[in-house]
Parts: sequence; C-alpha cells; structure tokens
Amino acid sequence: MIGQFIKKIIGSRNDRLIKRMYRTISKINALGEEMHALTDAELREKTDLFRQRYKDGESLNQLLPEAFAVVREASLRTLDMTHFDVQLIGGIVLHQGKIAEMRTGEGKTLVATLAVYLNALPGRGVHVITVNDYLAHRDAEWMGKLYEFLGLRTGVVTAGLSPEEKRDAYKADVTYGTNNEFGFDYLRDNMAFGIADKMQRDMHFAIVDEVDSILIDEARTPLIISGPIDERSDLYLKMNRLLPQLSRQETEDDGPGDYSVDEKTRQVHLTEDGHMNVESLMEQVGLIGAGESLYDATNIILMHHLNAALRAHALFHRDVDYIVKDGEIVIVDEFTGRTMPGRRWSDGLHQAVEAKEGVTVQQENRTLASITFQNYFRLYEKLSGMTGTADTEAAEFQQIYGLEVVVIPTHMKMIREDFPDLIFLTKQEKFTAIIDDIKDCQKRGQPALVGTASVDTSEYLSGLLKKEGIAHQVLNAKQHASEAQVIAQAGRPGTVTIATNMAGRGTDIVLGGNLQAELAALEASLSEKSPKDADSVGALREDWNQRHQVVLDAGGLHIIGTERHESRRIDNQLRGRSGRQGDVGSSRFYLSLEDDLMRIFASDRMAGIMQKLGMQEGEAIEHPWVTKAIENAQRKVEGRNFDIRKQLLEYDDVANDQRKEIYGLRNELMAEEDISGRIRTIREDVLNNLIDDYIPPESLDEQWDMPGLEEAVYREFGTRQPISRWLEEDNALHEEPLRRRILQEIEREYQAKTELVGFDTMHHFEKAFMLQILDGAWKEHLAAMDYLRQGIYLRSFAQKNPKQEYKREAFHMFQSLLERVKKEVIGALSKVQVQAKEDVEAMAARQHERERVVPMQFLHSDARLQPEMGEEGRLPGGEPGEQSDGRDEKPVPKAPYVRPNPKIGRNHPCPCGSGKKYKQCHGKVT
Repeated sequence: MIGQFIKKIIGSRNDRLIKRMYRTISKINALGEEMHALTDAELREKTDLFRQRYKDGESLNQLLPEAFAVVREASLRTLDMTHFDVQLIGGIVLHQGKIAEMRTGEGKTLVATLAVYLNALPGRGVHVITVNDYLAHRDAEWMGKLYEFLGLRTGVVTAGLSPEEKRDAYKADVTYGTNNEFGFDYLRDNMAFGIADKMQRDMHFAIVDEVDSILIDEARTPLIISGPIDERSDLYLKMNRLLPQLSRQETEDDGPGDYSVDEKTRQVHLTEDGHMNVESLMEQVGLIGAGESLYDATNIILMHHLNAALRAHALFHRDVDYIVKDGEIVIVDEFTGRTMPGRRWSDGLHQAVEAKEGVTVQQENRTLASITFQNYFRLYEKLSGMTGTADTEAAEFQQIYGLEVVVIPTHMKMIREDFPDLIFLTKQEKFTAIIDDIKDCQKRGQPALVGTASVDTSEYLSGLLKKEGIAHQVLNAKQHASEAQVIAQAGRPGTVTIATNMAGRGTDIVLGGNLQAELAALEASLSEKSPKDADSVGALREDWNQRHQVVLDAGGLHIIGTERHESRRIDNQLRGRSGRQGDVGSSRFYLSLEDDLMRIFASDRMAGIMQKLGMQEGEAIEHPWVTKAIENAQRKVEGRNFDIRKQLLEYDDVANDQRKEIYGLRNELMAEEDISGRIRTIREDVLNNLIDDYIPPESLDEQWDMPGLEEAVYREFGTRQPISRWLEEDNALHEEPLRRRILQEIEREYQAKTELVGFDTMHHFEKAFMLQILDGAWKEHLAAMDYLRQGIYLRSFAQKNPKQEYKREAFHMFQSLLERVKKEVIGALSKVQVQAKEDVEAMAARQHERERVVPMQFLHSDARLQPEMGEEGRLPGGEPGEQSDGRDEKPVPKAPYVRPNPKIGRNHPCPCGSGKKYKQCHGKVT
C-alpha cells in the first residue's frame, strides 16, 4: 500500500525514465525539417559523416539525435513508414542496452532500425536475433531497403549456408539470424583450426527479438554440438586380433616380452622388441606400409588404438572391472562393487574392451562443444531486447542478464476488454462452452483466435469444430512462412484460427485482413497496367474497408484461451494479439478443474467451492477473485521455474569460466604464427615437474633416484640420457646445473628434428598438434563435468554443499586438464618420428580431413538431429547418410609406399652424425 502511494506521488522508475527520454525526442523532432530538405544522396552521406565524427571522438550518445532523425526520414522515403515518438523512445531504450516492452502492433521491427543504425556506425557489426528463419529473412529483406539506402550492408545467417556464405554475412554491418544459428556458429568458431576458418566477428551489440522466448523459455536447454569420438571403430577390432600374438614382459628390467605393465600407474608400455614385433604384425595385416614405422607422423592414430587395446587386455579384467550384460560392457565401481549402467570409459578404452569381449563396438557420441543461451548472450558487450511481454520477468532479466525492462507507452490507448476467466468442472464442459463462443463470434462476423497450450489440444479442438461444420485454420508452429500468412489474414470477418500459444509471433493480425498482402498478390497477378487494373485495386480497397468496418462493429478480434499456461507472460502474449494500435478487441480464458494448472495447484479448494455453490453440469464460475487466485498460482510456478533456471546457471557458470579460458587459449594459438617459444616453456615446466619426483627439492644427493629419472625421461620424452654417468664424471654437477643439462640435451634432439623438416613446417605442426590435443582433452573434460554434475547432489547426504563441492572438484579437474595437455603435447612432439617434411604435411592433411568429414549433430530443445555430412553426404564408414561399425568392411588397398630416403636399419649408424646406432639415437621408441 505504501509503495503504491509513493508511486502515485513521485511516479515509478519507468515513468521517470520515459520522461527523461522525451528531452531527447524533442531534439530529434527539431531536426525533422532539416533532414526532410536533404536529397537522397545528402541523406546517404550522413552515414560517412557520422562515422568520421565517431572516429574523431564523438560518442554514439552524442550522435543519437541526428542519427535517429536520419533513420526516420530514410524510413519514410524507402518504407513509407515513419517513427512515432513512442517508437523513438523504444530505439533509445534498445541503444542503452535495455529491454523494450512494446505491445503487439506497436512496430518493434521498425523500432530496431534506430538502434541498429546507430550501433552499426563503429563498423563492428550488429546482430539482430529472431526466433525463426522466416522472420530473419523477412526482416532482413524488409528493413534491408532502409539500411541499403543509408549505405549499410545487410546479411542473413541460417542453417544450411556454407562457411564462406556465413563469413560474408557476418562481415555485413547488420546481420539477421536465429538464436540457435548464432550460438552454434560461436561453438563452431571455437572448434576451428585457423583464424581464417572462423565466421563470426566481435560480439559487439545484439538486439534480441521476442527476448522473453529466447532468454527465459529456452534458457534451460543448452546448445550442444556432438559427434562420434572415433570414426575408425574397425581399428579396435584389428588391434584386438594382434594382442594374442604379443607377450608380456614379466621382469622389470630388459627381460623378454613385447610390453611391460605398471600396475601402480595403470599404464602399459611397449618394449623395443615389442615395437619391432608390432610393426611387423601391422605390416602383415596392411595397417602400415612396408618399411613404415609405428611412430611415423602419419601413424600416430594407430598408436592410440594399440595403447587402448593393451590397457584393455592387461589392466581391465572381466567380472572385476566390468561385467558383460545383454551384449554390453557394464563398468563395476571399484569402490562399491556396484555396476554403473550407462557409464563409459574414455580415450577409446571402452571400445577396446568391447572388441576384447566380442560385443558390438559402439561408435560413441561425445559432446564436442556446448553453451547455454544464458552464457552465450552474456558474451556480448551490449545486449538489448524487444518483446510484448517482459515486465512479469523483469526481476529475472535484471538478476541473470543485468537487463532493465522499460515498458514503452502505446501510441494509442489500449481499449481491449479482458473478461474474467470461466471455470468449469470438466474439460468436456469447457470445450462445449468454447464451441458456443466461437459460433457466437461467427454469427456476428467477429474473428476469433483460439490459443492452445499444445498441438494435441489444437488438433482435438479442430476435430470438434469439424463435427460442427465450422470452417477454421490450424497453426502449430511447424511452417513459419505459411503460418505468418495465415495469421496475417486471421482478422477477416468470422475467421476462426486455432494456434498454439507461441505460433505466429512477429506477425500482426490486421482487422479485416492484411490489405498490403492482398494488394501485393493482386499486383503480382496483373500482367500490365491498365484502367481495369486500377479499378481492381480500387475494388479491393473498398472491399477491405467494408470488412474492416464489419469487424470493428463486431468488437474486433476475440481471443479465446483454452487453458492457463504456467506463465502469465505466455497468457499475456496470447491476449496481446488483440487490441493492436488502439483497435477494439476482447479476450477470455476457459478453464476446467481437469487442466494441469488447476489440477496441480487449485483443484481441491476450487472443487469444494463449486460443490457448495451447488453448481450443475455446464455451469461456470466467473469472478475476478477466482482469476486473481489463478494468477497467484501462476506466480508460484514462475518463481519455482526461476529458481531452477538460476540454479542451473550457477552450475553452468563454473563450466563457462573454464570454457572462456580454453577458447581464449585456442584463439591465442591460432593467432600466433610461431608457438615454439610457448612449446619451449611448456617443455621446461613438464621436465621440472618430472625431475621434482626423483630429485625432491632441498634433498641430499643420496636421496636422488637417478635410474628412475633416466627411465622417466625416456618414457616421457623418448630419449635416453646417461644422467648417472654425468654425475659420476662431474662431482660439481648439482641440482640446477643438472636440470639445465637435461633440458639442453632434450632441446638439442628436438632442434635436430625441427631442422630436418624445416622450421615453418614444424611450427605449423606444433600448432595443429597442440590444438588437436587441447580439443581432445576439453571434450573429455566436458564429459567428466557432466558425470560430476549428475551425481553431485549425493554429497548433500554427507552434510556437504553440492554447489561448493562441484566448484571445488571442477577446479581441480580443470587444473588436471591443463597439466595433462602440457604433458601430452610435449610427449607426443618429443616422440613422434619424422624423416622428412612430407611426413609432417601428410599427418596434418590426414588430421584436417578427419576433422572435416566427422559427422556432427547440433542439438537444442526440441530440434531434431541435424547430421553434418561429409563429401557427397557420405558419413565415414557407410552408405550416404548411414553409419557402420566397420566389421564387414574389407581393408582399402593402399597405394605403394615410396620412401623419400633410403631405409635406415636399426643397427646402422644414425645419419645425424652422432656416431651412435640409429636405434640408440633418432630411432628410439617408447
């Protein structure tokens, strides 16, 4: 009560904001005559002038009055539409990075042009985001005439465009597109392997149309790009057949055997004999060419599969680590002994175990990248939005996005009559009353729009109308283009249109029908201009005037709601279809105790009231108090949904911070021509951490484990260094000098490899390799974060805060991820064998091709899977559009291998000139 009293005296914040903006409106209006006197060319030159003034230091706020006046004049000349004062207010609100709530029919599309033009002047691009492709194309084509007149270029991004076409669209001054496409393109850009492959520019300024639908209704469902972990499932089967021919090394030292097992670290390593044996076996089955090495740059993928197969056979045992159930491998929890259905090991281990046990090797899909709309849109430097219904969610917009909602006054007073709800006992009685209402509307020539909460309800009601012989149209938001056409003509006398609550947003219902659409259709059908054509146009206008008057006399558009939605905002959207720009109209909601909202929140209490009143079948309650009670129930549901969205965001914020770090690192890597300095720093970090394990800081010489350090250096860097001998030969070699010497020797060998293939080639290889390993580790991390999140709620049983536990563990997991990436990058670069520049180029080409053809799925909400095909629509390992596990495929014959240099025997002198045998120098393996 006190708050309402104060508002009456000093006005609300919304009123004060609007009042303040009218000062700017006066400045814009004062420039009207000056702009009207300019020629088209002079008006166009204003854009160049504004851009120069901006470069010279003027702010956009200083340019606003003149820029808005220019847009208003240009709109009149190109679109035959002019901005009202309230629309200018809407433009100011959008420019300020706020949400403009404007009633249906107030011209939101035209309002956006003001803020778009002003914010496009810096040349960094403006994104206009719509809910579907139809609206994106329509608005870009419609408003594009205005932008083109003023010298701005317009682009549209939709699904199906090539990367080149999208890149061109994003380079435009103004880019239209859907929320899904903008989000997916952001994720695709952060999976690219080069700056030139990226599509989007700066995330400078965005205007979100139907902002409540995108930022509230779709906020809980993330955008996800997923794809198969590995397209070569046949390799798991082939590696599995090789394993029985390999023997385990039973002694720790150089005993017989092909591989050694470290139970402590759960790792398996090939011995030198094992390396030779494996190469021979692979050559026999055609996995590598004659004379090729397993460690050649082009064969690294084989090493990955071999390692997975070795671990599956040597470390993971049936009925201990897993069981086989219904043809699937089910993991056994090592701590509880319970099975964990649905969980899978990573790094290809699960597929290797499947191959080992003879069950189907599943081509597993994995999340490649994901982001929620909440976090995507917060990436923009400035964000604004438009909708007809945002005020009910103002608190959420402010808390989550930092966006203030400003309710824009209507151009003309809204005179729609909203009748109280009618509540019936059963759905059958409710629909009978709805049919009677529709019949009454048709009898009086009043158009009716019936809103349903689901497609099922719309089809059920359509069936009832067919039985009654009532002509009608049904919309369920499947065909956006035809939907807009039907909605546009839904204002004709006696027309009945059934639509789901969200159908037809963005299109006005004109009383009497859409005259402009009818005129356009008529002109298209006329072959040439003649007096008869003018008569036809005149007759059409006269016919429309009569229809328009009939609808006005009947009471305008009548809105019928078949049930209340969980959110008042959705109900208000339906109501907002009527009463546009001061038109007459009416609305009424029909409810029953069997509706979901009533059944869950109010059925018992309401049923008791209805029984006390002695209500008979077919009778209804109609009272403002009842409507108020239902709105209170809706508020409770809205509050609950807000809490859910807020909690989801708090969890996703953890992943979002990590996502920013990873994507930032990727962008730095792609932007750098030479990352050898970065590689050198990482190598030093990895080596120092390794040495710390065997030479503890501030320890005595007697505590140093030199044999262990030599083995560790060999295992991690692929090089044998006689560290013990160095210490024997030089008593003055202490910890720091020793660290430097080991690093120098490792860098000397790596430098020799770099000189062999050329610096430019090696730098390109280093960058591609680091990006590849970083991406693989990030994908694994996303899966691990999903698993952590799914089970974190159980911590509450141990009196721990799940949210804090999630943040703590996610932080440790991320630290582990970064350390793992460093080790893998340095290990792989150190061990990879290259003998010529062509080896590196062949590996890079093969990796690029694998990335290019991997089938990806783009998921959001109820969107269907959209697989991205490879060349000619063919997915790897199958017919066009199909996937195969590769079991029945024959090996593809390889082209004869041509060695660029003579083959070097393992016992021959190394060509580097060291005097050592090749196997002890550059022919070393792990």
